[in-house]
Amino acid sequence: MKFNKTRNKVFGAIFIFIVVVAFFFYPTKYYLEVPGSAEDTSQFVKVAGKHDQKKGNLLLTTVGIVNGTPFTLLKSVGNNFETIYSQQELMGDETNEEYLRVQQYYMKSATNNAIQAAYSKADKPFTKKYLGVYVMDVMDNSDFKNKLAIGDTITSINGYHFNNADQFIKYVKKQNKKSTVKIKFTRDGKEKTASGKLVKLADTKRFGLGITLTDNTEAKGKPATKIDAGSIGGPSAGLMFTLQVYSQIANKDLKAGRTIAGTGTISPDGTVGPIGGIEKKVYATSQEGATVFFAPDDPVTKLIKKYEPGYVNNYHLALRAAKKIHTKMKIVPVKNLNDAINYLEKTKQSK
Repeated sequence: MKFNKTRNKVFGAIFIFIVVVAFFFYPTKYYLEVPGSAEDTSQFVKVAGKHDQKKGNLLLTTVGIVNGTPFTLLKSVGNNFETIYSQQELMGDETNEEYLRVQQYYMKSATNNAIQAAYSKADKPFTKKYLGVYVMDVMDNSDFKNKLAIGDTITSINGYHFNNADQFIKYVKKQNKKSTVKIKFTRDGKEKTASGKLVKLADTKRFGLGITLTDNTEAKGKPATKIDAGSIGGPSAGLMFTLQVYSQIANKDLKAGRTIAGTGTISPDGTVGPIGGIEKKVYATSQEGATVFFAPDDPVTKLIKKYEPGYVNNYHLALRAAKKIHTKMKIVPVKNLNDAINYLEKTKQSK
C-alpha cells in the first residue's frame, strides 16, 4: 500500500512536470507578432564599396514572429504590442520555408526599388535588368506542382525569352490549351528545365501554367550600390534603404548626428506605401532612442472604407502607439520620398 502511494506521488510529480513544461515550451499552431529590432541601414549598404561613416543613424525597423506557446499566448492577452495570428492568417498555405522565401523576395524587390528611387532623386544613372518571372505560388492542379517551387525564376518558355511578366502571360495565352510547354528556370543559382501541360485557371476560362508570378528584376547604378539585408525579409525597409542610398550617392548628410527611424514600402517613383505591425516598430525604435519616426501616410479611400469601415492608416496607428508609450519621438507622416528628405533637410539645425 505504501509502495502504491509512493508510486502515485512519483507519477503525479512526473505528470505535473510534463504539464508545466508543455505550458511554457510546447509550440502551438499560433504565432505572436512582437516588437522586433531597429537596425542601422549603413551596415547593410555599400556605395562604391564603402559604408556610410557620417554621424547618426538611419534605422530600419522590424517585427518579430515567434511561435506561440500556451504561456506566451496567455501572457500576450491585453498587450497592445503583441498580436496573435494563426498559421493560416500569417502564412496561408505556405510552409515555413516557402514563407521565408517569399519574404526574401519582397526584401530583394524593396532594395531594387530603393536603388531606382534614390538614383532618380539624385539624378544619377542606373540600369534595370529583367531576370525573369519569379514564382510566388504553384497551384495544386498545376502540372508543374512538383517541378517548380516558390522562389524559382522562369527565364524562358519554349525557347521564348520575355522582358516582363505581361509578355510571358500573353505568350502563354496564345498557346493551345492541350499544349505541353518547356520552361527554363533558375533555382539557387542553378539553371534547370521542366515540361508540363497547361491547366485551366480557377475562376477563368483561360489555361496556363497554374502559378502565381511577378517580375524579378535587378537594379544597378553608378556609382555601384550593394544592399545586403542578410536574413531580414519583407518590403517594409524600402523607405529607409532609399534614404541611406540617396544620402551616400548624393553626398547629403541627412542624419546630421540624429537617430532617425521609419518604415514603409518604396516604389521606383518614390511613393511610400503602408506596412503591417507599425505599432510594434514604434515601440522598438523608441527603445533605441530614435527622435524621428517616418510613418506612411497612406490615403484612406472610399473603396477602403467600403470594405473595411474601421480602417486606420499607418500614420494614425503610429500616433496612437506613440501616445500609449509616452515617447518624445516625433511621428512624421510621409507620402513619398521627397516628404522624408525635405523634413530632414529643414530640421537639421533644430536637432
